[in-house]
Amino acid sequence: QVQLVESGGGLVQAGGSLRLSCAASGRSFITYTMGWFRQAPGKEREFVAAIRWSGGRTYYADSVKGRFTISRDTAKNTVYLQMNSLKPEDTAVYYCAFRRPGAGLDFDVNVYDYWGQGTQVTVSS
Repeated sequence: QVQLVESGGGLVQAGGSLRLSCAASGRSFITYTMGWFRQAPGKEREFVAAIRWSGGRTYYADSVKGRFTISRDTAKNTVYLQMNSLKPEDTAVYYCAFRRPGAGLDFDVNVYDYWGQGTQVTVSS
């Protein structure tokens, strides 16, 4: 079983930065894809970014491209989301998630198998 623990959320002014971390434990992740999703009040959970554990290929939602960077530290079993130039519309609960290899696209929330508890990010204007 995979366990995911997020940290790093908080309150920041518009234009500021935050770095989220997701520490994973439970098994080997070499074949996994890791994703970050977010959910604002009254909205559906949406894709933010994803990274392949092996090789490190990355994917981003258009809304965060150029501002957010996803990365992973294989030695620490940790995935990061560096968020720069934050906007009020980035306010949401952010979740990390892991998926095993299989059908479906990495931006699809339904293909992910394991989820963290979420961390709140609030961007004030």
